[in-house]
Amino acid sequence: MIRLVKYLKQIKKPAVAAMIFVVLSQVCSLSLPLLMSQIINNGIANGDISYIVKVGIVMMCVSAFGVGVSVLNSYFSSKTSAAYGMLLRREIFLKVESLSQTDIDTVGTPSLITRCTNDVKVIQDFILTGLRMIISVPIMLVGGVVMAFFLNARLATVIFAVIPIIGVIAFIVIKTVMPIFKKRQKLIDRVNSFMREKIGGIRVIRAFGRMETEDEKFDTTNRELSGLTLKFQRFMSVLIPVCIVIIILALDVLILIAARNYDKMDYILDAAKLSTAIGDLQAFVIYMIMIISSVTMAAAMFVIVPRARISANRIIEVLDIEPVITEPERAEKTDESKKGTVEFRNVSFGYADAEEKVLSDISFTAEAGKVTAIIGGTGSGKSTLVNMIPRFYDVTEGEILFDGTDVRKLSQDDLRSRIGFIPQKACLFSGSVEENLRYGDENATEERMRLALDISQSSEFVDKLPEGINTFVSQNGTNLSGGQKQRLSIARALTRDAEVYIFDDSFSALDFSTDAKLRRAIRENLTATVIIVAQRVGTIIDADRIVVLDRGKICGMGTHKELMEGCRLYREIYDSQIEKEEE
Repeated sequence: MIRLVKYLKQIKKPAVAAMIFVVLSQVCSLSLPLLMSQIINNGIANGDISYIVKVGIVMMCVSAFGVGVSVLNSYFSSKTSAAYGMLLRREIFLKVESLSQTDIDTVGTPSLITRCTNDVKVIQDFILTGLRMIISVPIMLVGGVVMAFFLNARLATVIFAVIPIIGVIAFIVIKTVMPIFKKRQKLIDRVNSFMREKIGGIRVIRAFGRMETEDEKFDTTNRELSGLTLKFQRFMSVLIPVCIVIIILALDVLILIAARNYDKMDYILDAAKLSTAIGDLQAFVIYMIMIISSVTMAAAMFVIVPRARISANRIIEVLDIEPVITEPERAEKTDESKKGTVEFRNVSFGYADAEEKVLSDISFTAEAGKVTAIIGGTGSGKSTLVNMIPRFYDVTEGEILFDGTDVRKLSQDDLRSRIGFIPQKACLFSGSVEENLRYGDENATEERMRLALDISQSSEFVDKLPEGINTFVSQNGTNLSGGQKQRLSIARALTRDAEVYIFDDSFSALDFSTDAKLRRAIRENLTATVIIVAQRVGTIIDADRIVVLDRGKICGMGTHKELMEGCRLYREIYDSQIEKEEE
């Protein structure tokens, strides 16, 4: 948790203000019992109305001031807490943006979401509570003890019998609560992961009538999480009443001792002495309550701190991740004479802890201005291969040259700014069609966006939308069909004037006619290098070079005609698709 304190430096003004106001608030609280005892001792005992009024006005002013500074403390502590949460979420988000897909897969998307929301909320609550309690508790405790000993040292010894008892209770609770919190946060990750998976696959669940089965699975995890939460609440429900009972017993002992000290004839005969005793006793009782209350609050903090500590450690785990893919110490420049050329040299790739490599000894060149296609069976490594070009993954062995330079020696921003990438799964963001297009190039002209729509065969359906290019697209494009989303994803990439365009199986949702029109438009309008990953032979049949993958290795390379003559796997794929379609 200490490592996260550095972020408070960015919001030190409201934090300092909150601390100042909480100190002033506690000073006011400590002064009120003393003022009340003075009214009883000097005003009531002597029948001095003017003294009572004078000190009473002072008490009212102190009370009003105390209320004011308490409100200000609440305002600034809330402001500090909210600002701190904002900074922490920003740091996590920026960190996640810098991580490679391998790093994200290691932590897990649901866990990252939990850490950015739930864990940050726990830290926020700790900051909010801490600015009110961590400072006020020592002031109440020390100030109350000093004032209590000042009034009556003998009675003040009762305090030392109470504090150790509450301390032991707090220690027991901490030892019990820590494991609960650790397990609870992991269960929240599981619940989030479950929800994410099931919501994404809700249509499949409904189609196969598996609602009851999935309900039972969710109930099992949900009950476990609820059980742990209830277990924690039970500890809290026991801790607070026990501390209250201890306070009441301590006050009973205190009053009993006071009664034995002050219940004597001389106080009955002397009204002034009796008033003095009552005034001091009342003030002492209030200070006693303050002291024990502060110890109780400290016990509660001992429960809050472990919870915040666990969340802080989970956040630090993310912030401390060293990305697998890093920027070069000194970025190199590309060779302009090889602009648009992508070359694979003896490339191999394997996921961490995997027994077998996904790709082995891959070597080929996607020549500038030409169409290079990659085809193969499911799981042959096609998507992994093209994902290594913009460095979503890094090669395990060998090297990938972009414009004649190893991609690992190029700045990631520079490399990716030269590539128009269309992922396998179409992903659109909430906003207008135009805003989604400008995601490819925020400075794109109207003519460039229109050209991108024309090439991707999107113009026809975009023009028919209620507001055309200004029509709102819901999150992930749920108000569009699969083919429309895919075409807009293609248009978004084409909005960027890139050197290389990578289509990762980006034609799968298109019918054969639209597929053919799109490929024709690409050839007629683009002079850049095009790399296409496809499942259908018809999509890549006219490519300048076709690379055939089988189990992570190249088993054929050439034009369609050459592969039909010399590659058995390609011929089998062709026969299974083209000839059956003709039949």
